[in-house]
Amino acid sequence: MDTIFTNGLISMLQALMRIFIIIIFAGFLVRKNIIDKTQIDALSKITVIVLLPALVFGNTLQYFDPQQLTYWWWLPILGVLLSALGLLLASLVFLPRPFKHKNLLALSSMQNAGYLVLPIGQVVYPQQFEAFSLLVFLFILGYNPVLWTIGKYLITSEQSQSIDFDLKKIITPPAAANIISLLLVLLGWQHIFPNTLVASADFLGQAAVPMATFVLGATLGSISLKQLPAFSEIFRVLSVKYLLIPMAVVALLWQFNIGHNYPLLSDFLIIQAAAAPATGLILQVRAYGGDRQKVAGIMFIAYLFCLIALPFWIALWHHING
Repeated sequence: MDTIFTNGLISMLQALMRIFIIIIFAGFLVRKNIIDKTQIDALSKITVIVLLPALVFGNTLQYFDPQQLTYWWWLPILGVLLSALGLLLASLVFLPRPFKHKNLLALSSMQNAGYLVLPIGQVVYPQQFEAFSLLVFLFILGYNPVLWTIGKYLITSEQSQSIDFDLKKIITPPAAANIISLLLVLLGWQHIFPNTLVASADFLGQAAVPMATFVLGATLGSISLKQLPAFSEIFRVLSVKYLLIPMAVVALLWQFNIGHNYPLLSDFLIIQAAAAPATGLILQVRAYGGDRQKVAGIMFIAYLFCLIALPFWIALWHHING
């Protein structure tokens, strides 16, 4: 177990440090007042309105071929189910008034499914990275609409004990791009767009991942460590994020013997279950409003915990799965 944990820790840290270097650099620029609040907000809006929709549109139309994967639809469903599981567990933890803590529900249940997971796969599974990246892509097809609709609604809502659901407020550019591009492929209409147009969207979208990570770092770097959220709030978010969700996923994978039949898929789902909160939540707060200090403060601590939580759960899973 010690050897497995050590190897997992080293490989995961190598992957996570690629992202943390960008986060640290962006935070440094903010601390030194080289970049100010107005510039960060502008970068956030560009990422949400232009770069993320371009990434989704270009990737879906170029690389998604449902004919090659008969059971591809399971991955988007798993993306939705994992979010639903997280929301259920978070709601139980925040009883008796879970909707008084809407932004905490989002932080507890919405993980960094792409920006964090892809670099990890590139480092930890270099020989299987093509297959791993395909899992990420298909998973995000189901997960992204949840993040950019329900996640956006929860993270940007004012504290309230009621559910004031407004469909007009949750249809964001990334969510619309995801749904429209998926429908185009399923209907076989993706070829009506010239290859040059799709390639241009893909080229533009390649800036989304580093830009979103930079905005995350700039936001984390701008928070005051003297004004962190209450310990009880941090504890409950971390308990759901790094204990309850991974524990439930490990139990389900073990129960249905997924590890022996689909080892890469099982590793992928463990990583998703124990990943830090989604970068998109920071983008949503900066672009649409919300409690920026609380969200950024909890995310700052959550990303530090992620350095240990991810290697721990992968190591534990490999130990259990033999």
